Amino acid sequence: MANLLAIKPLKMLLEEAKETGEHSLKRTLGPFQLTALGVGAVIGAGIFVLSGLGAHYAGPGLMLSFVLSGMGCAFAGLCYAEFAAMIPLAGSAYTYAYATLGEIFAWIIGWDLTLEYAMGASAVSSGWSNHFIELLAIFHIRMPLWLAYDHWTGLRAAENIVARQMAIASDPTLVPGSQAFLAKITEIMSVQSPVLLQKAHELLNAPQIFGAEIGWNMPAFIIALIITAILVVGIKESARFNSTIVVIKVAVVLFVIGLGFRYVNPSNWGSDWHSFAPFGLSGIGAGAAYIFFAYIGFDAVSTTAQEAKNPQRDLPIGIIASLLICTALYVLVAAVLTGMVPWREVNIEAPIARAFLDRGLVGASHIITLGALAGLTSVMLVMLLGQTRVLYSMANDGLLPKKFFADIHPKWRTPWKNTILVGLLAAVVGSITPIDDIGKMVNIGTLLAFVIVCIAVMILRRTNPAQPRPFRTPWVPVVPILGILFNGFMMYKLGWINWARLFIWLAIGLVVYFTYGRHHSKVQALVAETKPRSPVSV
Repeated sequence: MANLLAIKPLKMLLEEAKETGEHSLKRTLGPFQLTALGVGAVIGAGIFVLSGLGAHYAGPGLMLSFVLSGMGCAFAGLCYAEFAAMIPLAGSAYTYAYATLGEIFAWIIGWDLTLEYAMGASAVSSGWSNHFIELLAIFHIRMPLWLAYDHWTGLRAAENIVARQMAIASDPTLVPGSQAFLAKITEIMSVQSPVLLQKAHELLNAPQIFGAEIGWNMPAFIIALIITAILVVGIKESARFNSTIVVIKVAVVLFVIGLGFRYVNPSNWGSDWHSFAPFGLSGIGAGAAYIFFAYIGFDAVSTTAQEAKNPQRDLPIGIIASLLICTALYVLVAAVLTGMVPWREVNIEAPIARAFLDRGLVGASHIITLGALAGLTSVMLVMLLGQTRVLYSMANDGLLPKKFFADIHPKWRTPWKNTILVGLLAAVVGSITPIDDIGKMVNIGTLLAFVIVCIAVMILRRTNPAQPRPFRTPWVPVVPILGILFNGFMMYKLGWINWARLFIWLAIGLVVYFTYGRHHSKVQALVAETKPRSPVSV
């Protein structure tokens, strides 16, 4: 058991951070690019979609929900910043756990980060596809449902279309989009009559393999491959592409805020605490738990530590600045949404776009769709980037095959084989799996990483207090403890099903570790060399 808790010496980590040459990652990122990576990872579909769901729990208090969720991320972000400046290596929470908690915990968190990054990219590719289909609809272009969605999502979409037709046929006086119309659709779909199912399958018109219908989300598959190609070509090119996309989507968010405030009715925010927060602090807390997904990704900045020009200074800037920028934008968007629309009437699927459409601002809703597409594109890029850098670090430590996962391309200076594999995995999973199931696993994996980093900061302050820290997390242990409590509470709120999925995933990872990683670990080899040998009896 002692060997499983072997810690990777800080001296070894810092020596690796100084390595240069064709077999190491290229240091090209400055504070602007790092902040853009953070903003690029955070601002995505969450700001355009999850705000609607959060409003139904928090009311106008959704603004405080974004603050509350952002505080949980901020406490963890301050801990990430200390580690990122002190240990400027790729690998993020995996590397930090290796330096403080030991190899088995490092493996667990590295394996767990796959839930955040690779699966997160898969979920985002599916979300990107949904907005792309909306964009095509503007130009009256329709894709076959079986090519636009995975099979289960495509069948649900077909059922919804048939239910709308049946609702209108049953009562021509119903107005599409009205509460009565939506209630009738819900009633029809809840019955799941044979007629509904038969017509849905006819509309889906999916090809069959061995008698089973198939569905393939082609846009999700293609965008994942395009992002993968960009990442293979180089980190500088990837960062430049991301920065361009970030400028576009932040401009769209500012457009939403600027135009939206012209249509705000302050009475929608309420005149007292009860009307501002109709379900009190409990509702604000529930809203924060549901919108947490909107913040996922800022920690990906720390995975690029080995590619930052001046990591000791620039990484804390990138992490903290991206969180502050995103929180400010989120609160303002929440204020616009709940000010434009009474909270009970906020649309859940496309709250912001619907708020503008209801006021006849069709062009603005189209711009919002484009902003959502740009947001999702950069989120996918940063998540795939983060995953490849974690696997690169694990392979360099011997826990994964180094010749594959840590092989650096001589021209592009990127872990190209690793990147291609991760991109293909994200493309396949995103094109055949429903987005809901993937997204829930992403949340719990991310929160676990946050909790471990907060614990690790406190441990390293006690075990290695003299180590130079270019950035120090303030008010230790108060800040890390608050990070543990905030993020641990949100893990608890995710429910036992997601905990079960997490444990199953980690169990699979432990099988990989004990069959391969433990036997090829550099740290385990170092422990074996330094261990005193017992005398041989003759």
